[in-house]
Amino acid sequence: MASVTPLNRGWLLCEPNVSEGRDEARMTGFAEAVAETAGVELIHRSSDPDHHRMVLAYLGPPEAVVQATMGLAAAVYGSVDLRRHRGAHPRVGALDVVPFVRGPGCGEVEALAACRSFGAWAAARGIPVFFYERAAASCERASLPRIRSGQFEGLASKLARPEWRPDLGPPAPHPSAGAVVVGLRAPLVRFNVNLGTRDPGPARRLAGAIRESGGGLPYVRALGISLKRRGLTQVSLNLTRYAVTSVDTVYDRVAEGARAEGVMLAGSEFIGPVPAGALRGVDIERLDAELDADQILDLP
Repeated sequence: MASVTPLNRGWLLCEPNVSEGRDEARMTGFAEAVAETAGVELIHRSSDPDHHRMVLAYLGPPEAVVQATMGLAAAVYGSVDLRRHRGAHPRVGALDVVPFVRGPGCGEVEALAACRSFGAWAAARGIPVFFYERAAASCERASLPRIRSGQFEGLASKLARPEWRPDLGPPAPHPSAGAVVVGLRAPLVRFNVNLGTRDPGPARRLAGAIRESGGGLPYVRALGISLKRRGLTQVSLNLTRYAVTSVDTVYDRVAEGARAEGVMLAGSEFIGPVPAGALRGVDIERLDAELDADQILDLP
Protein backbone atom coordinates (compact mmCIF):
# COMPACT_ATOMS: atom_id res chain seq x y z
CA MET A 1 0.00 0.00 0.00
CA ALA A 2 1.16 3.56 -0.65
CA SER A 3 2.69 5.64 2.10
CA VAL A 4 0.40 7.42 4.51
CA THR A 5 0.30 10.98 5.77
CA PRO A 6 0.51 10.92 9.59
CA LEU A 7 -1.98 12.90 11.61
CA ASN A 8 0.13 14.06 14.52
CA ARG A 9 -1.09 14.33 18.09
CA GLY A 10 -3.29 17.30 18.82
CA TRP A 11 -4.01 18.02 15.18
CA LEU A 12 -7.37 18.62 13.56
CA LEU A 13 -8.29 17.74 9.98
CA CYS A 14 -10.67 19.83 7.86
CA GLU A 15 -12.19 18.66 4.56
CA PRO A 16 -14.28 21.54 3.17
CA ASN A 17 -16.32 21.21 -0.01
CA VAL A 18 -16.45 24.28 -2.26
CA SER A 19 -19.05 24.84 -4.97
CA GLU A 20 -16.49 25.43 -7.72
CA GLY A 21 -14.99 22.74 -9.91
CA ARG A 22 -14.32 24.41 -13.26
CA ASP A 23 -12.35 27.65 -12.87
CA GLU A 24 -8.72 26.67 -12.31
CA ALA A 25 -7.61 30.15 -11.28
CA ARG A 26 -10.30 30.38 -8.63
CA MET A 27 -9.52 26.92 -7.27
CA THR A 28 -5.82 27.69 -7.08
CA GLY A 29 -6.64 30.85 -5.15
CA PHE A 30 -8.76 28.90 -2.69
CA ALA A 31 -5.98 26.37 -2.13
CA GLU A 32 -3.46 29.18 -1.62
CA ALA A 33 -5.70 30.82 0.98
CA VAL A 34 -5.33 27.64 3.03
CA ALA A 35 -1.68 26.89 2.28
CA GLU A 36 -0.48 30.35 3.32
CA THR A 37 -1.84 29.91 6.86
CA ALA A 38 0.99 29.37 9.34
CA GLY A 39 0.95 25.94 10.98
CA VAL A 40 -1.41 24.35 8.45
CA GLU A 41 -0.47 21.66 5.94
CA LEU A 42 -2.57 21.39 2.78
CA ILE A 43 -2.47 17.66 2.05
CA HIS A 44 -4.97 17.18 -0.76
CA ARG A 45 -6.94 19.00 -3.43
CA SER A 46 -9.36 17.51 -5.96
CA SER A 47 -12.17 18.80 -8.16
CA ASP A 48 -14.64 17.65 -10.78
CA PRO A 49 -16.29 19.85 -13.44
CA ASP A 50 -19.48 17.77 -13.63
CA HIS A 51 -19.97 17.83 -9.88
CA HIS A 52 -18.82 21.50 -10.09
CA ARG A 53 -17.19 20.94 -6.73
CA MET A 54 -13.79 21.09 -5.10
CA VAL A 55 -12.59 19.17 -2.02
CA LEU A 56 -9.64 20.35 0.05
CA ALA A 57 -7.99 18.63 3.00
CA TYR A 58 -5.64 20.27 5.48
CA LEU A 59 -4.51 19.67 9.01
CA GLY A 60 -2.79 21.42 11.89
CA PRO A 61 -3.42 22.68 15.41
CA PRO A 62 -7.13 23.46 15.84
CA GLU A 63 -6.71 27.24 16.09
CA ALA A 64 -4.62 27.31 12.90
CA VAL A 65 -7.11 25.09 11.04
CA VAL A 66 -9.94 27.45 12.01
CA GLN A 67 -7.88 30.41 10.76
CA ALA A 68 -7.23 28.65 7.45
CA THR A 69 -10.94 27.90 7.08
CA MET A 70 -11.79 31.54 7.64
CA GLY A 71 -9.29 32.52 4.94
CA LEU A 72 -10.75 29.96 2.56
CA ALA A 73 -14.30 31.11 3.28
CA ALA A 74 -13.42 34.76 2.67
CA ALA A 75 -11.94 33.84 -0.71
CA VAL A 76 -14.93 31.69 -1.65
CA TYR A 77 -17.53 34.23 -0.56
CA GLY A 78 -15.75 36.88 -2.60
CA SER A 79 -15.97 34.97 -5.88
CA VAL A 80 -18.55 32.14 -5.96
CA ASP A 81 -22.15 33.11 -6.73
CA LEU A 82 -24.59 30.23 -6.39
CA ARG A 83 -27.17 32.09 -8.47
CA ARG A 84 -24.95 31.23 -11.44
CA HIS A 85 -23.86 27.79 -10.26
CA ARG A 86 -25.16 24.53 -11.74
CA GLY A 87 -23.56 21.18 -11.01
CA ALA A 88 -24.44 17.56 -10.51
CA HIS A 89 -23.72 17.52 -6.77
CA PRO A 90 -26.30 18.85 -4.26
CA ARG A 91 -25.29 22.05 -2.43
CA VAL A 92 -26.71 24.74 -0.17
CA GLY A 93 -23.66 26.98 0.03
CA ALA A 94 -20.77 28.44 -1.91
CA LEU A 95 -18.69 26.94 0.90
CA ASP A 96 -21.10 24.07 1.19
CA VAL A 97 -19.94 21.86 4.02
CA VAL A 98 -17.06 22.19 6.49
CA PRO A 99 -16.38 18.86 8.21
CA PHE A 100 -13.80 18.68 10.99
CA VAL A 101 -12.26 15.32 11.94
CA ARG A 102 -10.36 14.75 15.19
CA GLY A 103 -6.89 13.29 15.08
CA PRO A 104 -5.26 11.47 17.99
CA GLY A 105 -4.63 13.90 20.82
CA CYS A 106 -7.35 16.35 19.76
CA GLY A 107 -10.20 16.18 22.24
CA GLU A 108 -13.85 16.39 21.29
CA VAL A 109 -14.37 19.54 23.35
CA GLU A 110 -11.53 21.24 21.49
CA ALA A 111 -12.82 20.07 18.10
CA LEU A 112 -16.36 21.21 18.85
CA ALA A 113 -14.97 24.59 19.89
CA ALA A 114 -13.37 24.84 16.43
CA CYS A 115 -16.77 24.17 14.83
CA ARG A 116 -18.42 26.87 16.93
CA SER A 117 -15.63 29.35 16.31
CA PHE A 118 -15.83 29.05 12.55
CA GLY A 119 -19.64 29.01 12.65
CA ALA A 120 -19.70 32.24 14.66
CA TRP A 121 -17.29 33.85 12.17
CA ALA A 122 -19.48 32.88 9.20
CA ALA A 123 -22.70 33.98 10.93
CA ALA A 124 -21.19 37.40 11.68
CA ARG A 125 -20.76 37.79 7.91
CA GLY A 126 -24.40 37.12 7.14
CA ILE A 127 -24.17 33.40 6.40
CA PRO A 128 -26.78 31.06 7.94
CA VAL A 129 -24.99 28.24 9.75
CA PHE A 130 -26.17 24.69 10.42
CA PHE A 131 -24.25 22.35 12.71
CA TYR A 132 -24.37 18.63 11.87
CA GLU A 133 -23.16 15.23 13.08
CA ARG A 134 -21.48 15.51 16.52
CA ALA A 135 -21.85 19.29 16.49
CA ALA A 136 -25.63 19.16 15.93
CA ALA A 137 -27.88 20.68 18.56
CA SER A 138 -30.45 17.87 18.07
CA CYS A 139 -30.70 14.51 16.31
CA GLU A 140 -33.04 16.10 13.74
CA ARG A 141 -30.14 18.33 12.62
CA ALA A 142 -27.45 15.62 12.57
CA SER A 143 -27.95 14.42 8.99
CA LEU A 144 -26.12 16.31 6.26
CA PRO A 145 -28.41 15.04 3.44
CA ARG A 146 -31.46 16.20 5.42
CA ILE A 147 -30.01 19.68 5.90
CA ARG A 148 -29.01 19.84 2.24
CA SER A 149 -32.39 18.68 0.88
CA GLY A 150 -33.97 21.32 -1.33
CA GLN A 151 -30.53 22.68 -2.18
CA PHE A 152 -29.73 26.38 -2.61
CA GLU A 153 -32.79 26.96 -4.77
CA GLY A 154 -35.14 25.81 -1.99
CA LEU A 155 -33.19 27.34 0.88
CA ALA A 156 -35.23 30.53 1.33
CA SER A 157 -38.52 28.67 1.77
CA LYS A 158 -36.85 26.08 4.01
CA LEU A 159 -35.31 28.64 6.36
CA ALA A 160 -38.67 30.40 6.61
CA ARG A 161 -40.05 27.37 8.45
CA PRO A 162 -39.57 27.59 12.25
CA GLU A 163 -38.12 24.08 12.46
CA TRP A 164 -35.38 25.03 10.00
CA ARG A 165 -34.16 28.28 11.47
CA PRO A 166 -30.35 28.14 11.29
CA ASP A 167 -28.30 27.45 14.40
CA LEU A 168 -26.43 30.72 13.90
CA GLY A 169 -26.77 33.65 11.55
CA PRO A 170 -29.72 35.23 9.73
CA PRO A 171 -32.95 33.32 9.01
CA ALA A 172 -32.57 33.87 5.27
CA PRO A 173 -29.93 32.72 2.78
CA HIS A 174 -27.06 34.96 1.82
CA PRO A 175 -27.98 36.10 -1.72
CA SER A 176 -24.90 34.63 -3.41
CA ALA A 177 -23.32 32.34 -0.79
CA GLY A 178 -26.39 30.53 0.56
CA ALA A 179 -25.65 28.80 3.86
CA VAL A 180 -22.87 26.68 5.33
CA VAL A 181 -23.05 23.32 7.12
CA VAL A 182 -20.36 22.84 9.77
CA GLY A 183 -19.74 19.67 11.71
CA LEU A 184 -17.55 17.28 13.60
CA ARG A 185 -17.65 13.76 12.19
CA ALA A 186 -15.76 10.50 12.12
CA PRO A 187 -13.47 9.74 9.18
CA LEU A 188 -15.38 8.51 6.13
CA VAL A 189 -14.64 7.23 2.63
CA ARG A 190 -15.87 9.07 -0.46
CA PHE A 191 -15.82 6.48 -3.22
CA ASN A 192 -17.29 6.81 -6.72
CA VAL A 193 -17.90 4.02 -9.23
CA ASN A 194 -18.34 5.07 -12.87
CA LEU A 195 -20.64 3.36 -15.36
CA GLY A 196 -19.99 3.21 -19.11
CA THR A 197 -23.28 4.74 -20.17
CA ARG A 198 -24.73 8.20 -20.63
CA ASP A 199 -28.13 6.99 -19.47
CA PRO A 200 -28.56 8.20 -15.85
CA GLY A 201 -31.20 5.58 -15.09
CA PRO A 202 -28.90 2.70 -14.05
CA ALA A 203 -26.77 4.88 -11.75
CA ARG A 204 -29.86 6.32 -10.08
CA ARG A 205 -31.45 2.91 -9.61
CA LEU A 206 -28.25 1.43 -8.22
CA ALA A 207 -27.79 4.37 -5.84
CA GLY A 208 -31.36 4.01 -4.65
CA ALA A 209 -30.91 0.30 -4.00
CA ILE A 210 -27.54 0.53 -2.26
CA ARG A 211 -28.07 3.50 0.07
CA GLU A 212 -29.06 2.82 3.65
CA SER A 213 -32.08 5.12 3.49
CA GLY A 214 -33.46 2.98 0.64
CA GLY A 215 -33.06 -0.27 2.57
CA GLY A 216 -29.60 -1.06 1.20
CA LEU A 217 -26.24 -1.31 2.92
CA PRO A 218 -25.78 0.17 6.41
CA TYR A 219 -23.86 3.44 6.72
CA VAL A 220 -23.86 4.05 2.98
CA ARG A 221 -25.09 7.20 1.24
CA ALA A 222 -25.36 7.14 -2.54
CA LEU A 223 -26.35 9.35 -5.47
CA GLY A 224 -26.66 8.62 -9.18
CA ILE A 225 -24.91 11.42 -11.11
CA SER A 226 -24.38 12.22 -14.80
CA LEU A 227 -20.81 12.96 -15.89
CA LYS A 228 -21.72 14.62 -19.18
CA ARG A 229 -18.21 15.86 -19.95
CA ARG A 230 -16.88 12.31 -19.72
CA GLY A 231 -19.85 10.61 -21.37
CA LEU A 232 -20.40 8.49 -18.26
CA THR A 233 -22.61 8.23 -15.21
CA GLN A 234 -21.55 7.62 -11.63
CA VAL A 235 -22.68 6.02 -8.42
CA SER A 236 -21.30 8.53 -5.90
CA LEU A 237 -20.92 6.97 -2.45
CA ASN A 238 -20.10 7.98 1.12
CA LEU A 239 -19.15 5.16 3.49
CA THR A 240 -19.69 6.71 6.90
CA ARG A 241 -18.73 3.55 8.89
CA TYR A 242 -16.34 1.69 6.63
CA ALA A 243 -15.57 -0.87 9.36
CA VAL A 244 -19.20 -1.99 9.05
CA THR A 245 -19.65 -1.68 5.28
CA SER A 246 -16.33 -1.92 3.48
CA VAL A 247 -15.08 -0.52 0.19
CA ASP A 248 -15.00 -4.05 -1.27
CA THR A 249 -18.59 -4.73 -0.21
CA VAL A 250 -19.85 -1.54 -1.81
CA TYR A 251 -17.87 -2.08 -5.01
CA ASP A 252 -19.13 -5.65 -5.38
CA ARG A 253 -22.72 -4.56 -4.86
CA VAL A 254 -22.41 -1.85 -7.53
CA ALA A 255 -20.70 -4.30 -9.92
CA GLU A 256 -23.45 -6.85 -9.40
CA GLY A 257 -26.13 -4.24 -10.04
CA ALA A 258 -24.34 -2.96 -13.14
CA ARG A 259 -24.26 -6.47 -14.60
CA ALA A 260 -27.98 -6.80 -13.96
CA GLU A 261 -28.52 -3.45 -15.70
CA GLY A 262 -26.41 -4.56 -18.66
CA VAL A 263 -23.83 -1.77 -18.31
CA MET A 264 -20.05 -1.90 -17.96
CA LEU A 265 -18.03 -0.46 -15.13
CA ALA A 266 -15.71 2.39 -16.16
CA GLY A 267 -13.32 2.71 -13.22
CA SER A 268 -13.63 4.13 -9.74
CA GLU A 269 -12.09 6.91 -7.68
CA PHE A 270 -11.55 8.01 -4.12
CA ILE A 271 -12.28 11.66 -3.32
CA GLY A 272 -10.34 13.47 -0.62
CA PRO A 273 -8.51 11.81 2.27
CA VAL A 274 -8.95 8.06 2.77
CA PRO A 275 -8.24 6.52 6.19
CA ALA A 276 -5.55 3.88 5.90
CA GLY A 277 -7.75 1.50 7.89
CA ALA A 278 -10.38 1.54 5.15
CA LEU A 279 -7.85 0.24 2.60
CA ARG A 280 -6.43 -2.71 4.53
CA GLY A 281 -6.91 -5.79 2.36
CA VAL A 282 -8.39 -3.80 -0.51
CA ASP A 283 -7.02 -4.55 -4.01
CA ILE A 284 -6.91 -1.11 -5.61
CA GLU A 285 -6.15 -2.61 -9.03
CA ARG A 286 -9.28 -4.75 -8.85
CA LEU A 287 -11.30 -1.60 -8.30
CA ASP A 288 -9.60 0.09 -11.29
CA ALA A 289 -9.37 3.04 -8.92
CA GLU A 290 -7.67 6.42 -8.95
CA LEU A 291 -5.89 6.95 -5.64
CA ASP A 292 -2.93 9.24 -4.94
CA ALA A 293 -0.48 8.57 -2.13
CA ASP A 294 -1.26 11.96 -0.57
CA GLN A 295 -4.88 10.90 -0.05
CA ILE A 296 -4.07 8.13 2.42
CA LEU A 297 -4.16 9.29 6.03
CA ASP A 298 -2.95 7.48 9.12
CA LEU A 299 -6.36 7.39 10.73
CA PRO A 300 -8.09 4.31 12.22
